[in-house]
Amino acid sequence: MLQRTLKTILGAVIVVWAAATITFLIQTLLPGDRATLLLNQQTGQVQERTPEELAPINAMFGFEDPLAIQYLDFLGGLLRGDLGISYTLYQPVTTVIGDQIAPTVILTFTALAVAWALALVLLVLTARRTPWVSRLFSGLEAAAAALPQYWLGIILLVVFALWLGIFPVVSGSGPAGLVLPALTLGIPLAGFLAQVMRTEFERALDEPFVLTARARGLSDSGVRIRHVLRHSLLPGLSLTGWAVGAQFSAAVIAENVFARPGLGRVLVTAVNGRDLPVVCGVVMLVAVIYVITNLVVDTAYTLVDPRLKEPA
Repeated sequence: MLQRTLKTILGAVIVVWAAATITFLIQTLLPGDRATLLLNQQTGQVQERTPEELAPINAMFGFEDPLAIQYLDFLGGLLRGDLGISYTLYQPVTTVIGDQIAPTVILTFTALAVAWALALVLLVLTARRTPWVSRLFSGLEAAAAALPQYWLGIILLVVFALWLGIFPVVSGSGPAGLVLPALTLGIPLAGFLAQVMRTEFERALDEPFVLTARARGLSDSGVRIRHVLRHSLLPGLSLTGWAVGAQFSAAVIAENVFARPGLGRVLVTAVNGRDLPVVCGVVMLVAVIYVITNLVVDTAYTLVDPRLKEPA
């Protein structure tokens, strides 16, 4: 277990380091002089700049240092929790992200909970029922997994906000405004989860312990929930590690469709303004969250299936 844990932690460190290196290269290897691009963006005028004009920008952001020094300073800043200074807001990137991270975290994990709830209900109610029921809901799962989130968000907005008036058009930060964005992210993920767990769920229904449980008088629903469901969770947990990072990325779509505050709007503004430190800060945040989630999921494997604690 110790060896396995050390390997997992080492892999996590390598992933974060790789993400940090890529984000640094994005900032430094783009064509054009960064100080000139930044000054032109601030003034709204595209023109050549004199060394005297560029000197304050170069000094503020360290653009004149050798590339290796910039890279080491970048990594050192990450270790201290310093993601740099926003090119447009002149605030620490950690402050810019920290002010908007809470709505995105709430949306991401609410959507994840919605996806798991929908997937589990579909499995328990439809797996290995009559053939037409199984085929129908298996097809619906595939259709849900293929839904474009941007299209789904617009449809939900038009139907439930504009036509029916059940939910607000502008999401804001209230509980009612969280429903449609969470469904936008959760429905496609529920399709993926149900698909990957359905095969294991149906295989578990053929195991001898199911026959034993039925022989003891346990109801069909009890067998499915208390015994079979647990054996189908591992594929879903594996997918969840990827899904959390993907949901943070997809939050960009939901937050812009529903005019919801969060990192999505920050990222869109930063991309439009070529504010690379903020863009790279969001990328690094998603990478770290992805790594942490996979560490948690790896631990959850042994809780779902204690046999994984035993050495191979």
